[in-house]
Amino acid sequence: MNALTNARIECAYSHHFPSKANFNEEQASRPQFDRNVPLKYSQPPNTNWKLGDGANNGGASPDTQRKHIAIDPYEPGRSASSNYKLLISGIVPRPIAFVSTRSKDGTSVNLAPFSYFQLVNHDPPMFVVSFVGSIDKAKDTLRNLLDTNECVINLISEHFVEAANATSVNAPYGTSEFEIAGLHQAPSTTVKAPRVQESIFSIEGRLVEAKEFESSVEPGKKTGVLAIVEGTRFWVREDAINDDKSLIDLEVLRPISRLGGIRYGRTTEIVELERPSF
Repeated sequence: MNALTNARIECAYSHHFPSKANFNEEQASRPQFDRNVPLKYSQPPNTNWKLGDGANNGGASPDTQRKHIAIDPYEPGRSASSNYKLLISGIVPRPIAFVSTRSKDGTSVNLAPFSYFQLVNHDPPMFVVSFVGSIDKAKDTLRNLLDTNECVINLISEHFVEAANATSVNAPYGTSEFEIAGLHQAPSTTVKAPRVQESIFSIEGRLVEAKEFESSVEPGKKTGVLAIVEGTRFWVREDAINDDKSLIDLEVLRPISRLGGIRYGRTTEIVELERPSF
């Protein structure tokens, strides 16, 4: 690793958990957020690319000669934290499940973001959301989901990213993150958990299965729970959906994604590539 690369990586990791004073100072030096930036469509990197051409940087560039470093996730002395930082900085961008739930007794609601999230099937509509920790010590969202088998997965857009981020606060169980963030509850139809009114796209869902994972380093220690959720109702804001209710307008959705550390991503530039036929 050369000095320049090492310095760039060290600088990047310093942004994971910066001191508040340093972060505020650096934040103030950055350009203001431009909410009116139009979606930009650009050509692909190599408009003359054809089957067999390989990488779009010429194929024979120095990139093909650069070495890779093998990393054993279970290497003696390597911490789970190192694997966490590596994975969340490399598996990017990640969609965010902004999950709203209601307690079993119906007296409280919870709202929190999770970036271990993905769509895995459309018929039936199936999603996965993963939680760090164990079933025995389930935190608010997982606890409610296991107790009621219900939730709403809301998508986060640019116009409420600060409020969504605020819901990650470690508030005590029973505290409504809707109120902490200043977001509004909207009624659902197939589940008792509320939707987020500000969310342009929301999915009501029921828990199909929860699978617990055990540490490979510390046998017996439960480290994560995967929840499989079936979508039971979709909600799309009226100005974001087409006439046959099959497409969501990206210009309206303006989705926010999760990157490494405390970073979020915007989707503002698009490249279109036709799918090849054999």
